[in-house]
Amino acid sequence: MQRSKRYRQGAAGLSKEGAYSLAEAMGVLQSFPRAKFDEMVEMAFNLGVDPKKSDQQVRGTVTLPNGTGKVPRIVVITRAEDKAKAALEAGAAEAGHEELIGKIAQGWFDFDVLIASPDVMRDLGRLGKILGPKGLMPSPKTGTVTDDVVGAVEEVKKGKIEFKMDRSANVHVPIGKISFAGALLVGNAEVVVTALVRAKPAAAKGQYIKSASVTSTMGPGIKLDVKEMVSSMK
Repeated sequence: MQRSKRYRQGAAGLSKEGAYSLAEAMGVLQSFPRAKFDEMVEMAFNLGVDPKKSDQQVRGTVTLPNGTGKVPRIVVITRAEDKAKAALEAGAAEAGHEELIGKIAQGWFDFDVLIASPDVMRDLGRLGKILGPKGLMPSPKTGTVTDDVVGAVEEVKKGKIEFKMDRSANVHVPIGKISFAGALLVGNAEVVVTALVRAKPAAAKGQYIKSASVTSTMGPGIKLDVKEMVSSMK
């Protein structure tokens, strides 16, 4: 795969053998040549669990203290007109019931988070096959199925995000924009690591976080010192 010149320039300065602390990694990341847009910074983890076993699934939510730098587009589906109106006032892009379900069924996915009240989940169930693979299906576990749709909207706006392990036992979590001050990225990264550690399944044995890295949208991955990173969270 042909890499860009700025990618090669950044990768050339990375340690070939060592790993970096969170603070060091953010400093290195922000020293790379910048792209023409404000890149997203993301952490990636490989976990020592078996993704095929139901008792070793890793999923949760975390509220980034400094936000993601992105204004999420939130859609709320509820039967109650008063709740729909309140959700719009709280910052939801759209709120309603049958009309929105119909739009989604026809392939409309112009949103980042879907919040639903419990009374519409039977209606949304038939859309599980298209919402699930996109990570958009509401779930009580992530607080996106709730009677308090207004509170859920407000939490997402404050920086609440979901993380979920994929089929290869990897977890990817956005932690902010490259334009953030380094301390803000570190602060977000620390709460992500803490939340991930707390989400460790009881059935998981051995080393839980096998490897971790941080990268920007267009930049090379920076290997993190897992032992140092986890111990600093205690």
